[in-house]
Amino acid sequence: MKFRKIGIILLILAAAAGAAIALQAKKAPDAAKLPNVEIKDYKGEKLGSVKDFRENSIKGPQKVDRDKYRLKITGLVEKPKTYSYADISDKRKHYKKIVTLHCVEGWSVKILWEGVLARELIGDSAPKPAANTVIFHAADGYTTSLPLDYIMDPKRNILIADKMNGIEMPPARGFPFELVAENKWGYKWIKWINEIELSDNPNFKGYWEKNGYSNDGDLKKGFFD
Repeated sequence: MKFRKIGIILLILAAAAGAAIALQAKKAPDAAKLPNVEIKDYKGEKLGSVKDFRENSIKGPQKVDRDKYRLKITGLVEKPKTYSYADISDKRKHYKKIVTLHCVEGWSVKILWEGVLARELIGDSAPKPAANTVIFHAADGYTTSLPLDYIMDPKRNILIADKMNGIEMPPARGFPFELVAENKWGYKWIKWINEIELSDNPNFKGYWEKNGYSNDGDLKKGFFD
């Protein structure tokens, strides 16, 4: 009888150990996930880092809720749309491009940006003939604008990025989306985009433009009007 009890106890312990191993096996995939690792070069070209950017936003880094986030396409369009983060980040074709951001403060950073083409996103809303300007709005109230022709030019391939150097856009850099305004000064690279409005007002002035910065924002020109 004594040996029988010992055998039963051993069976119970073995079953418990087996259950623990099975539970660990189920948890293993999550435990094995590695953190995003920023790449340092792309196709032989040395890149800057997300850590090289200086904080100069008007209200500090914004923390946008991924699940509640919505991007609206409004204004002079035939088909106004509202997108979730997943609608853009997971369901649309992505492109990669190395572009250097130049800040008016005198620093610059070269980054591999990845995201969707702004012209494809806007094109799906069918801009009306009167539209000539794209006004971008951000979660912190920041605004800026660019000519519709600049955004829709197929030779430019302007990106709305959700990744940089192979990692998800950090909150401090503009999660969920930042405009990669190639050949424009950094104040045109709006972060935390939550609305894209099409307008017929080419003279619209955003946050810094109202404070004397050039509405054009062209790198080849000065940044003050």
